[in-house]
Amino acid sequence: MSLDLSHLCQTCGACCATDAAWPRFSLEDEADLALIPPDLVKPDGSGMACEGDRCKALAGEIGRATTCTIYGLRPDVCRLCQPGDDACAIARTRHGLTPLA
Repeated sequence: MSLDLSHLCQTCGACCATDAAWPRFSLEDEADLALIPPDLVKPDGSGMACEGDRCKALAGEIGRATTCTIYGLRPDVCRLCQPGDDACAIARTRHGLTPLA
């Protein structure tokens, strides 16, 4: 039995503010991508728009309280990052947060 850590994402957000090249589109359907507000997509359409390394869809303060403003529409790469995995640990460390696992 594994421990569900998903609730911790809303007090973190580090993975959404680690690398502007990371929130890229890959396997998403064009119809799904069309639902994402245009101001949240890079001008070349390759991924999510960022302010610095922070995804524009991320709201809140990293390490305290965060939310994805397009959670139901988020790209596949965002869905693949799981609390406690390697990407999570790297992102949390970059923001001075203790890794979950």
